[in-house]
Amino acid sequence: MPEGQNPNRGVEPGGEFLLKTVDLTRHFRLGGMFSKRILHAVDDLDLTIREREIVALVGESGSGKSTVARLLALLYRPTKGEVYYRGRSIRSLRRRKDLLWYRGEVSTVFQDPFSAFSPVYRIQHGVLRNLALHRPELGRAERQMEAERVCQTVGMSPAMLRKFPHELSGSERQRIGFAQALAVKPKLILADEPVSMLDVSIRAEVLNMMTDLREQEDVSILYITHDLASARYVADRIVVMYAGYLVETAPSETLLAEPKHPYTQLLLSAVAEPRQKAEEISADTGEPPKVINPTEGCRFRWRCPRAIDVCGQITPKPTPIGESLVSCHVAVREAGGSSIAAGVTGEAAGSGASRAPSKGELEDLDNPTGAASITHGQSYGGHAASSDEPPAGEVCQARSSHERSGSLRDPKAV
Repeated sequence: MPEGQNPNRGVEPGGEFLLKTVDLTRHFRLGGMFSKRILHAVDDLDLTIREREIVALVGESGSGKSTVARLLALLYRPTKGEVYYRGRSIRSLRRRKDLLWYRGEVSTVFQDPFSAFSPVYRIQHGVLRNLALHRPELGRAERQMEAERVCQTVGMSPAMLRKFPHELSGSERQRIGFAQALAVKPKLILADEPVSMLDVSIRAEVLNMMTDLREQEDVSILYITHDLASARYVADRIVVMYAGYLVETAPSETLLAEPKHPYTQLLLSAVAEPRQKAEEISADTGEPPKVINPTEGCRFRWRCPRAIDVCGQITPKPTPIGESLVSCHVAVREAGGSSIAAGVTGEAAGSGASRAPSKGELEDLDNPTGAASITHGQSYGGHAASSDEPPAGEVCQARSSHERSGSLRDPKAV
């Protein structure tokens, strides 16, 4: 703890996680000063990360994954909600000393290894600068030794520190990015799609390095990706996001074996399996969800093959189903309960007001609809749901079509 830091300031009673978010929300205003158009990048996200845990944050492009990373890295301030680190709210971190302490505990590895380094400095510049800022007790010689140590930790020769960025390959730059993050001895690394720009042949090397770092350096990792195949390879727990909302979270083995949310099932159906024949699965690719001034209701309902009428009336809240936490009226009903009858009521957009379900809404649970069928090779995320940065143009409103038919293929076969 930094000198002068009040240990009781911003403390959440009973905090037991390394990092925890409560109703984390980030909205962007579009247009001029008087514009009423608000883009909902992240809404009411509850996320937990334990010590020495690798959590995969999964979703298609535009689901809000990178916005979450920027919120946790203090690059954005939340519109609403709280982030607790070691039980203390990060809103209380105002002084430079406090911010340096937090950023030393929570490091970031960026997606693009080609723009993460200045082309005019040698590789060692960023590593040594991190050490000078966050570990001032080290002398010049000690900083050089520590830079060489973290370089070897990520499987690189210390000689690489004297090279310029253009002399390294993409894999080598990404490894140096992890070395730069490790130099400050963090407890949590935010890895924003660290392998998405690397060749498939070398992705496994970086993923193996991430699992080794957990064992060698006792760090936790938030692994942000759109690739479920790599998430299942490294993560202890998977969190699935869609259009700024958490739709499902569970231990990796549980989520992959028994996905509950239709969106998770469709993501798993899109993972290629060489031993399986091409099958026809149901989904309506539809258009992007409405994330600018969205109305009440599930944001996946426009593309969901199992949407029912109540999905367009009440926003589902995360509900426990076994080891999973699922935001889906249909999944909760099939598990033997009702998210409406259990008191999981929707909130009016921006008002926070809850209401009791009507008799008609309860009856809607027995009125499911289907979905149009597409082939296995098609993409469910072909349209960007939203942008983590405020977009310059309009986001198309999803079409409202309830004339769908078809069935999901068994997700357990994936």
